[in-house]
Amino acid sequence: MMKPPKTAAKKFYRTLYFRVIVGILLGVVLGVVSPAAAGKMEPLGLGFIKLIRMMIGPIVFFTVVGGIASIGDMRKLGRVGVKALLYFEVVTSIALLIGLLVVNVIQPGAGMNVDATKLDATAIQAYAVQGKHLSSVDFVMNIIPRTFMGAFADGDILQVLLLAILVGLALASLGQANTLIAACDKIAHLMFGVIALIMQAAPIGAFGAMAYTVGHYGLKTLIPLAKLMACVYITSILFVFAVLGSIAFLHGFSVWKFIKYIKEELLIVLGTSSSESVLPRMMVKMEALGCSKSVVGLVIPSGYSFNLDGTSIYLTIAAIFVAQATNTHLTGAQEAFLLLILMLSSKGAAAVTGGGFITLAATLQAIGTVPMAGLTLLLGVDRFMSEMRALTNLVGNGVATIVVAKWERELDERRMTQVLNGEAEIDDLPLPGTVAAVGFK
Repeated sequence: MMKPPKTAAKKFYRTLYFRVIVGILLGVVLGVVSPAAAGKMEPLGLGFIKLIRMMIGPIVFFTVVGGIASIGDMRKLGRVGVKALLYFEVVTSIALLIGLLVVNVIQPGAGMNVDATKLDATAIQAYAVQGKHLSSVDFVMNIIPRTFMGAFADGDILQVLLLAILVGLALASLGQANTLIAACDKIAHLMFGVIALIMQAAPIGAFGAMAYTVGHYGLKTLIPLAKLMACVYITSILFVFAVLGSIAFLHGFSVWKFIKYIKEELLIVLGTSSSESVLPRMMVKMEALGCSKSVVGLVIPSGYSFNLDGTSIYLTIAAIFVAQATNTHLTGAQEAFLLLILMLSSKGAAAVTGGGFITLAATLQAIGTVPMAGLTLLLGVDRFMSEMRALTNLVGNGVATIVVAKWERELDERRMTQVLNGEAEIDDLPLPGTVAAVGFK
């Protein structure tokens, strides 16, 4: 049923989009005016992210179980997985190469002449310790949970996804399991209903996270490393509109219209510096856009570990920046080796604040060519750069979902065109599965 028209002003002021903008702006103001008070706002941001994170496991599990069980085709599941992973690998490799090209052209660290031996590396030891657990073998083994419930307790997306695939396939093999499949759908509806309630606190979470960031680190920390910041931001924007824009064009949609479609999610990510904070909403919105539930359920969760385009850009730029700043000369072969290691280690980077920094610390510690102590130069601005890499990651995963869905002929292109062109609101379309459980207006 079509809803009665609303005035533009009324609609705008009632949207989550507007309230998140207000929260971010108020957070910046408080951080500038009263850094001490702003530094105490961190629990608001962390609390919001924890509320979202506690729901991710159940949502991914029941959505994927229901989607796979309703298909009942293991060959199709494998086909979607292979296509998604192939896409992830190609696009993240392009992101790494673009980052390497831009940082060598702009050279943001040139002329800093930092003596790495005089840097206090104490502050990054914690990151280095965490980085030891990011080897390829450990990463693969970590996908297997210790216990069934342990995957949910730890909140590991890939572990939950593995369990969901196994349960979904087992459920499909039972034959007469319609009651169980319907139950999974109903529970998923309930989980998304809880998310809808939690999302009302998004403006408060964005306010707290932004106030803490500005108050704790201070805008003045951006000035010395403005060139590095500009390098990361410009490269990320170039990647989104040139690379992802080209991919979108070749698959029949506009990346700019898609960005406008997920503007609320992008603002929440901007405020919290975590793309994980909008994972449930992205799953709903991608299904609402016309992607099938089974494709969304596989591509979005796995993309949060394997398709981190923004993190890939940041890793190459940050690593070469440290080398430039400390006057560490790298040959072409050494840069190529660094790129190869980053290509592997970036797959283990978490989609949460600090994940990219941990991966970078682990990589520099492993290769030993670039002094890891140089990472102390990034501590003051890493939080600000994490916002851009999280935004890029989010857009990249959305585009990947549409592409894989189209490859699999699991994309309702008519619906996608209607929504992206603003010809119909989400609430006006007949929506499958879990989408109907969440109101967007």
